[in-house]
Amino acid sequence: MNDDEKTSTTPTGHNHDNTLSRSSKEEDDLTSQAPDQERDRRESEDSDNESTQDSQNGVEGDNEPPDLETLSRVSSGPPYSVFSPSVKRWIVFMNCISAFISPITANIYFPAIPALSQSLGVSIGQINLTLTTYMIFQALAPTFFGDFADIAGRRPAFIIACTIYLGANIGLALQRDYAALLVLRMLQSGGSSGTIALVYGVVADIAPSSERGKYMGIVGAGLTIGPAVGPIIGGLLSQYLGWPSIFWFLCILSVVWMVPYILTVPETGRKVVGNGSIPPQGWNMTLIDYIRFRSQPRNRPSGHVRQKLRLPNPFHTVAVLGNKDMAMILSYNACLYIGFMTITATLSSQFADIYHYNEIQLGLCYLPIGVATTFSSIYGGYVMDWNFRRIAKKLGVRIDRKRGMDLKGFPIERARLQLVYPLVMVGTLVYIGYAWALYYETHVAVPLVLSFFIGICVTGPFQFLNVLIVDLYPEAPATATAANNLCRCLSGAVATAVIQYIIDAWGRGWAFTFIALLFTVFSPALWVIQKYGPVWREERMERMKRAAEKRETEAKEKANATVEQNNGIFAEPRSTSN
Repeated sequence: MNDDEKTSTTPTGHNHDNTLSRSSKEEDDLTSQAPDQERDRRESEDSDNESTQDSQNGVEGDNEPPDLETLSRVSSGPPYSVFSPSVKRWIVFMNCISAFISPITANIYFPAIPALSQSLGVSIGQINLTLTTYMIFQALAPTFFGDFADIAGRRPAFIIACTIYLGANIGLALQRDYAALLVLRMLQSGGSSGTIALVYGVVADIAPSSERGKYMGIVGAGLTIGPAVGPIIGGLLSQYLGWPSIFWFLCILSVVWMVPYILTVPETGRKVVGNGSIPPQGWNMTLIDYIRFRSQPRNRPSGHVRQKLRLPNPFHTVAVLGNKDMAMILSYNACLYIGFMTITATLSSQFADIYHYNEIQLGLCYLPIGVATTFSSIYGGYVMDWNFRRIAKKLGVRIDRKRGMDLKGFPIERARLQLVYPLVMVGTLVYIGYAWALYYETHVAVPLVLSFFIGICVTGPFQFLNVLIVDLYPEAPATATAANNLCRCLSGAVATAVIQYIIDAWGRGWAFTFIALLFTVFSPALWVIQKYGPVWREERMERMKRAAEKRETEAKEKANATVEQNNGIFAEPRSTSN
């Protein structure tokens, strides 16, 4: 047996690795498409040699035969992503900015509520109605954009969402009518919130599971910075330049992001460009892509078929909830989000009542929890990757960072959830401490310090579960993220609508203690996911495989019927003439 045969040898039943082996020839064909591909191919071959040598040496000892399970994880096909590290960093940075836009849009609005009420001649309650409608559209918009992005690609979805957002902000800055405010605020939410599902999908496109945590952490930092700095920026703009300046600021921010995105950020959707080596449609190319692929033939690998564009179907997002493991993960994630939203939604009103702070001071009170959530998101990503490598090493699984690895048989649920248990335990205690610090109206430093640790211990697990959701749905990560967003935003909308009534009825101490106890009551769901999740995941993959095979068979039968019909049409005139 030669070296090539040794490299591609895998046990029967590991379809992923067999597919990768069959793709080796396809990768060689792709090298003619782009100048950078030859370098990536040489790096891939070097990685193959290293992985083969490691597998031949075994896991436990140099003289032991290689473990079949270890061999099954060694990929011998094309790289998971052909984008260079610098390009990946640029893509992730632009996604981080995009992720920042949605939460800052929601929170920058808070300090301007009294000014809007006075300017438009409506009550505070009517202005608060715009918050409720905003959150409803925040939950619904990603269900459309997520499904659309998984079919058409990430770039078209991003550009459409940002265009809607830009137009809504211009209208909001110019309007002076409550009805216009209500409608345009919903439109603004639809544009900004549509990107939430997309940013996690992009990370899944370019990063394998072994290093996905750090990239998800960076993108998640954008989501967590927004609630921290939004009220500060909104308070300053509203006080010194008037409330319309808030929406002009958001207009400028969206343009500053969209122009370089259109020109420089490539398409990453794996159903469109594969691992990045397949040229996208001409209308979906960046300027850099156009120059790169201009002189190259646009030949796609024989196994890659682009799906036809269709209208987005939000029910694909809702269907994610029909899976047992995903339903439990999304439910617990929504529980954690309730804890985060009840803190941020009531912080300004509670601190104003207790400490009599003005708008700028109240905005500054969001800094501790904002800094903590950012810290937790970024460094939590690195911790996730470390734990992934630790478990893989313990199980004797070789990690190929170049090509990724098949998660079949790998306990990805355990790798992600192990980090959640201690954080939830500490977070529950800190949350209760925050509740009674407000109840006894202690020095302001006490609730601020506790809010910092809430940011770490409550939003940290939230980020870990976000990564797990993408891991469990690699074929449609944007759709899965949209389902997550649907659950958390609807839960957050309900929580923010009723939390003040609970505080009025029970008092600050028991109201927030009740929220904290939700973490504990629903925490057994994590154990169930870790124990039974792998089985449910394999069952879902088998169902999806059978469904895909059925669709492929039906498509072939339809194509054959069309060919036979066309042949009959062309054959009939010839028989008549004879």
